Amino acid sequence: MIIGTAGHIDHGKTALVKALTGVDADRLPEEKRRGITIDLGFAPLLLEGVGTVGVIDVPGHEDFVRSMLVGASGIDLGLLVVAADEGVMPQTREHLLILELLRIPQIIVALTKCDLVDDEWLGLVRSDVLALFDESPLPTPRVVSCSSRTLAGLDELRGVLGERLASAKPRGSDDLFRMPVDRAFTIKGTGTVVTGTVWSGELPVDASVIVLPSGKTARVRRIEQHGKSADAARAGGRAAVALAGLDVSEVSRGSVLVRDEHWQPTSLFEAVVTLEPGMGAALTPRTRLRLHAGASEVGARLVSAAAEPGSGAAALMRVTTDAPLAIRGGDRFVLRLPAPLRTIGGGVVIDPYARRRPLPHPSVQELDKLSAESGARLAYTLEAESGRGVSAHDIPVRAGCAPAEAHNLIGQSGAWGGTNNLFTPVAVERVMGSVRRIIAEYEITAPLSMGVPARTLREGLRVDEELADISIREMERAGEIESDGPLVRKTGWVPSPSDRDVEASNHLVHDICSGTQEPPSVGELVSRYGSSVPALLRFLERQGRIVQVETDRYYDRSTLEAMIGRLRTKLVPGQVYVPGQLRDVLGFSRKYLIPFLEFCDRNGITERRGEGRILRQTGGILLDTSRAHS
Repeated sequence: MIIGTAGHIDHGKTALVKALTGVDADRLPEEKRRGITIDLGFAPLLLEGVGTVGVIDVPGHEDFVRSMLVGASGIDLGLLVVAADEGVMPQTREHLLILELLRIPQIIVALTKCDLVDDEWLGLVRSDVLALFDESPLPTPRVVSCSSRTLAGLDELRGVLGERLASAKPRGSDDLFRMPVDRAFTIKGTGTVVTGTVWSGELPVDASVIVLPSGKTARVRRIEQHGKSADAARAGGRAAVALAGLDVSEVSRGSVLVRDEHWQPTSLFEAVVTLEPGMGAALTPRTRLRLHAGASEVGARLVSAAAEPGSGAAALMRVTTDAPLAIRGGDRFVLRLPAPLRTIGGGVVIDPYARRRPLPHPSVQELDKLSAESGARLAYTLEAESGRGVSAHDIPVRAGCAPAEAHNLIGQSGAWGGTNNLFTPVAVERVMGSVRRIIAEYEITAPLSMGVPARTLREGLRVDEELADISIREMERAGEIESDGPLVRKTGWVPSPSDRDVEASNHLVHDICSGTQEPPSVGELVSRYGSSVPALLRFLERQGRIVQVETDRYYDRSTLEAMIGRLRTKLVPGQVYVPGQLRDVLGFSRKYLIPFLEFCDRNGITERRGEGRILRQTGGILLDTSRAHS
């Protein structure tokens, strides 16, 4: 569990941490000299009934809000510190706003320096603090008066902290590992060391990690939690991780350690964003903001789906960042103006791997579900990628759920699964409709065909191959269509030649039969009977009346079988015959001889040997004229 402090400068955050833990969280010489906290400090706190928890001390000065944001991200409880002698101050309000935007689940208020004021003044300050929460989405907090100098109220504060953390929801160890890095340094004899709060999952010693967004890999040499060696870094705890094979220049604050290779850095994502009233009207897609996510701070721009964002209500927006981030669905972030520096809003990531497209306009209720439910985010992402599909491996990151939960969410979504990707039922049904249309049109334009060539069908669909596979497979399973080799057709479809087609077919058969061993070419037949000849010839071949021997020539089946029979009668098995000898056997010119011999080679009747051919030992003659031709 992690406690993070918050509050105005000089309100006693560091002194309170030291009084609770015995550790001075100000570690930098500059902090000692100036007497203010500049960067994050860390200390372990032992709480009865809970064990050791981490405490993050953050700077209160307005110039160091960016460091406060790093410290506040990923904490389980916010300890808002307000000095009793000064009361609510500007950074009190901004820090509380940040805790709201990050949806920190629990808040406790510590009224420090209570020994400096009387009871009446203390009561007024307490009232002012509670008034801050009247319009806040956060529940009314427990307020504890204390003094770091006299130690008054510290036992009560420890008890309240322990009580709240004991009831906090533990973070699951079965989730994907992720640890944003807030410090990176080198220790002599150890090498590169990074520290951070483990947001989810576990990282054992000797495991391999990926440093995002750079993609560098490293091995975990050693892990410490609360100053002691540990066998693993676990969710909800602070950890110092020694990394082998990584230079300190290759990792810095804002980097993220992960283990799963399916994490991807992103510079474009969609989010539900809430801005302070009136701010949205002043923003354009060119307005540059500072976006804080985890330990990262990057420049960002917003594009809204709403006509007039900024009324204080949530809106769906596309966020473009100047540098890549390692984020997942459900992550919270904070937005600040760069000049003058102030917090203006924040949001929750809906799809970290979004692409440029017209944004939809979800209702307020839909936005609330997207912000809170991983199942809603999965459904949203599937719809957004309806034609492209969503990789099943990406679901834990895109939807923001544990891998085990992803399987259940996919089942509940009703998504169709291909080899790699998932598609919505709507997308599958849409493609099925296109299959029906293409087949129906082909039946009209090519009534003599036995079906649509599969390649023609897929080119006409113009969708992802996996989506086409799913749709065609499901239609076959339902008995709506059937495949026959390279053809796809409506179940039960048969060619329907017209009277004119029948008459023309008879003419073609007559001319081919009359040509015996030297039939006319397809080109010659087209010049005689028109452009419908190729389709009619394929139709006749499927009926078994003619056989295609070469691309431009068909033979009468009986004539062709007689020619093959002559070869078997005249040739001696195993003896090589050159084309001149074969021409004498068959009795027709080389123009027809070579294509016929190549046909015999393809059908296993003869076999080429050097410059000649031999007769193969086969049991009989098989002319497969039933195969489909496109």
